[in-house]
Amino acid sequence: MRRPPPVPGRCVSGLLAVVLAAAVAVLGAAPPAAAHGTLAMSTPATGATVAEPLATVQLYFTEQVADNAYFAVTAPDGGRVDDGWTHGSPAPLDKPVREYLLVDGKFEPREYTTGFPAVVKLAHLPAAGQYTVSYLSVASDGEPVRGTMSFRYTGRVTAAPQGWRPPTTGPDPSLVAAAEQHETSGHGSPQSAGASAAPAVSPAAPGAAASPAAAPADAGDAGGLGWLGWLGVVVAVAAVAGVVGWRHRAARAGGPAARWPWTRRPTAGRASAARAAGRAKSPGPKPRPGTRGGGPRRGPAGPGEAPEPAPSGGPRLGDRGLAVVVGGLVVALLAGFGLGRVGAGDGRAATAAVGGSPATGSPVAAGDGHQHAAGAGAHTHPGDGDPAQAQVTGTTVSAGGYTLKPVTRSQPAGVNADYRFRIVGADGRPETRFAVVHDKPLHLIVVGRDLGGYQHLHPTMAADGTWSVPLTLKRAGGYRVYADFATTAADGTARPLVLGVDHQVPGAHTPATLPAAQPRATAGPFEVEMVGTPTIGATVPLSFRVGRAGAPARLERYLGAYGHLVVVREGDLGYVHVHPDQELVDGAPRFWLTAPGPSRYQAYFDFQVDGKVHTAEFTLDLG
Repeated sequence: MRRPPPVPGRCVSGLLAVVLAAAVAVLGAAPPAAAHGTLAMSTPATGATVAEPLATVQLYFTEQVADNAYFAVTAPDGGRVDDGWTHGSPAPLDKPVREYLLVDGKFEPREYTTGFPAVVKLAHLPAAGQYTVSYLSVASDGEPVRGTMSFRYTGRVTAAPQGWRPPTTGPDPSLVAAAEQHETSGHGSPQSAGASAAPAVSPAAPGAAASPAAAPADAGDAGGLGWLGWLGVVVAVAAVAGVVGWRHRAARAGGPAARWPWTRRPTAGRASAARAAGRAKSPGPKPRPGTRGGGPRRGPAGPGEAPEPAPSGGPRLGDRGLAVVVGGLVVALLAGFGLGRVGAGDGRAATAAVGGSPATGSPVAAGDGHQHAAGAGAHTHPGDGDPAQAQVTGTTVSAGGYTLKPVTRSQPAGVNADYRFRIVGADGRPETRFAVVHDKPLHLIVVGRDLGGYQHLHPTMAADGTWSVPLTLKRAGGYRVYADFATTAADGTARPLVLGVDHQVPGAHTPATLPAAQPRATAGPFEVEMVGTPTIGATVPLSFRVGRAGAPARLERYLGAYGHLVVVREGDLGYVHVHPDQELVDGAPRFWLTAPGPSRYQAYFDFQVDGKVHTAEFTLDLG
């Protein structure tokens, strides 16, 4: 049978190059996030250290902010030092900024080189430390523009003007309503909520490579690969099929199994030894016509004949080697597919990230029950869809395709019972893949309906997906149990959720009265001071200073952080879990809270000293 001609090395190399190019195409197929009216730069810059007194802070946006926009400057002691704001004159940006706008169903990039400043006046600088500017506005297309920026001041203290009083007003209620309505309507996006847009590659920079995200994507591709990604898939699959088919045909024809230009060729000594071994075992049949003398013939070995060594013109690639090559191509393809999907999400998940990291400008999630500082990990949270629930979750037993199913819904007062439950997916099966967040795969929060009896527990999961934890409830009455967790998707990404379910303790119940709002609380032997002013609709810093006997306490990391903050709303028991900065700021844990709306809340601050966890409780009256 006629042997097929060997495949040239450059053809195989070209084939592999096509597959790798396809993987790169898939990798860059993720649609861009929409953004409009974002913060582009500031004076002083975000994270800058300032040694001389300042009279103003200038925030440059890609369009002029609304006339009723809100700005507040928080000093290290938690007090406000802003003294109004005005529109400034447009000025060139340090770097061009590219934003993506949805036009006729397609994301179209627009590049901005001019910034429109809001000039925020500073009344005085009462202390050295970190100052934070919070802002809230609505862009011309209705998207909320919300976030923060911070700088550190190391200069001298300046006095307040005579007769000046710190402002106490919050954002215009119509501004808050407009921002929340748009944010929960399915049009919001991580960047549209106030995170700084990424600087575009300057057109004047020779040889600069454009970012893969620079290419606009069809709106129809927002939830998938897009035409470019699918083209890469088709090309890669065809290439792999071609390699396998070629090898199969070569093997059936009796020719060399494969020849690969990058594998090592057999040495002459090894080939000679193989031939000698074959002749020593058996003289073999006489040479067939067309073969040379007593040299080895091409084709399968005959009975008693040594297997033919690989031809000197090309090395042999066995099944294992072929599996490695094909497997590598498949892995590259799947990696491109997975990475191309990261950040796409669904329309609802895109509404969750709000604000910007005061230190880095990266997004700070402030919606749907979770509010994160820089370094807490980039992820989004599916919302409940109701504007009144824009920043809370845990009000429903099902969300995001999962349901919290407790084994029992009640227990006697004062009895240590085993609370058992499952997290069930849309297919009715218990979920068992959970991401570890803050050192635990699941956090169970229990709060009474009168906002008393707070507990932060960590259950364990059995192989069948059943979670269990000892639970003691001393008082009769109704409770809310929150399961705070993150499932792990097939592509390895984490999707955080909070589900809530009612739990009953039979017996006579007298609801406790919520204490009045105070900035100080006690937790065992510790005095805790809350520094900062929660503000409806605006992202503001809250710090907690812990002391004992008049001296600062030495805080320890608890669950990977220097503190944890859970905020529960009175009435519907809406849940907000706020994570802190990774490091202490001016000696205290700092959180970034966006108050969901007018109401009273109870804030529970967990911290650890000397290996023991304590909880300080604060009432927030934002009615």
